Parts: sequence; C-alpha cells; structure tokens
Amino acid sequence: MSKKEKLLSRLRQRPKDFTWDELATLLSKLGYEPRKKGKTAGSRRQFIHPTAAPIILHKPHPQNTLKRYAIDDIIEKLKNEGVI
Repeated sequence: MSKKEKLLSRLRQRPKDFTWDELATLLSKLGYEPRKKGKTAGSRRQFIHPTAAPIILHKPHPQNTLKRYAIDDIIEKLKNEGVI
C-alpha cells in the first residue's frame, strides 16, 4: 500500500487527529499544488488541481489537526471532482 493510499484510507475514516501536514501531503499526491497568496491571505490556503476545482481551507491554528467538518468537506469535494 502506497503512502497516498494509506493517507486516503485514513482520511476516509475521519480521524480526530488528521493533521494539516498529512492533508497537504495527500493533496500533493492527488495532483494538487498549494497556491501562495502572499502576506494578506491570513490562514486561508488554496490547493489548485489542473482539472478539478480548487480546494480552499483555513489552516488550523494553534493546533495542527483538522476539524471534522473540514475533513467531511474535503472528502465531498474530492468525490465530486472524481479525484477519489
């Protein structure tokens, strides 16, 4: 099982301890690239895919773990775009 498959399986389980770094790695392996918006973007982050709609999220802080609603939103967007 590849790292991408492991992370995708973990994301689908909706764990309470899924981190931002794990998400960034998974999205990268799915073909998304982070878009840098400069100093005024705050905690908002955008991931761009060549054929799918962008994913826009707030980076969690001060903790590094994603909230349940964010995980659900990401899973839904990835399914709707046919990425997973």
